[in-house]
Amino acid sequence: MHVLVLGGTTEARRLAESLVEELPAGARLTSSLAGRVAGPRLPPGEVRIGGFGGVDGLTAWLRTHQVDALIDATHPFAGTISFHAAAAAAAAHVPLLALRRPGWVPGDGDTWHPAGSLAEAAAALPALGRRVFLTTGRMGLAAFAGLDGLWFLTRSVDAPEAPHPARMEVLLDRGPFTLDGERELIRRHRIDVLVTKDSGGAATAPKLTAAREARIPVVVVRRPPVPEGVPAVDAPEPAVAWLREHVFPGLAPHRRPPGGDGATPPPDRDLSPPGGDGATPPPGP
Repeated sequence: MHVLVLGGTTEARRLAESLVEELPAGARLTSSLAGRVAGPRLPPGEVRIGGFGGVDGLTAWLRTHQVDALIDATHPFAGTISFHAAAAAAAAHVPLLALRRPGWVPGDGDTWHPAGSLAEAAAALPALGRRVFLTTGRMGLAAFAGLDGLWFLTRSVDAPEAPHPARMEVLLDRGPFTLDGERELIRRHRIDVLVTKDSGGAATAPKLTAAREARIPVVVVRRPPVPEGVPAVDAPEPAVAWLREHVFPGLAPHRRPPGGDGATPPPDRDLSPPGGDGATPPPGP
C-alpha cells in the first residue's frame, strides 16, 4: 500500500499528518516537494525533493514505486504539475484526487481588480498607486521589472533574483501572518496598492483585511486552469475519507506504538534535471 502526495502546501502537510495515523503498519506515504524553497517544512513520512521529468517521468515513478493512490495537493498556482499528474495517473491507472484550498472571496468594503496574469496585474498598477505591496512570491518579479516609476515592498521566503523592480525593498518572511503585522506594514511603508495571487487559505489572508481597512485597492491574480474530470476536495479530512472509500476499502486507523515519535526520515533528493515538476512552487506570501 503506497500513497504519493504531491505537496509543499499547508494542506499537504496536514494530510500527511493524518495519513501517518490512518494508514496501517507497513503502508508507505511519500510526499514530493519541488525543492524551490531553501529549508522547507518537511511533512511526516518519506519525503522526496525534486522534479519527476515530465509526464513520462512521473508515470514511470508511479509504476516503479507501485503507487496505489496519487493526491495532488500542490499550490493553486503550481499549474503544470496538476496536468502532469492527471496524465500520469491515467497512464499508470492510479486513482487521482486533487486537494485544492478554496479561493478568496471579496467582502463588503473590498476594492478588488481581477487580473488574468502577473503581466496583466503589472499593467494595471500605474493607474492604481505608487507604493506597491507585492505578495506574489519571488518567481514572478520579472513581470514588474519595467515599472521604474513605482516603489515595491516584496515579500518572499527566499531572496529574489534579477530581473526585478529597480526600486524595491525585500522582506524575507514566511507565513502565517497576523492582522496586526499586516496593518503595520501597510502603515509604515505607506502602501497604496496590494498585489496578490488568489492563493486562498488562512495563512496569508490577513493582508486582505488590512487592505480593506486601509481602503486601498487590491489586484488579485486569478488562478490558472486545472485538469477537467479530476475529483477534488477542499480539505485534508475528505481526502482521507476518499482514500478509505475508493482506494482502500475497510481501511482502519492504526495507532503508533508506544514511544514512537513519528519523526520524518531524511528526504530522498531526486536528481531529475532542473526545471522538473516535482510539486509545488513556494506560495506567494
